[in-house]
Amino acid sequence: MNIHLSFGPLAALIAGILILLAPRLLNFIVAIYLIAIGVLGLVGYGKFI
Repeated sequence: MNIHLSFGPLAALIAGILILLAPRLLNFIVAIYLIAIGVLGLVGYGKFI
């Protein structure tokens, strides 16, 4: 049985849990997520798989 995890859904799950625990973290979580997606898009997502 193989389990394949990708970055997007895993990051969304962690962010959702953190937002439920501390709603004030929403701004920081969204900012970090957008920065990470931007960096991955500029550098090339295929290199990290």
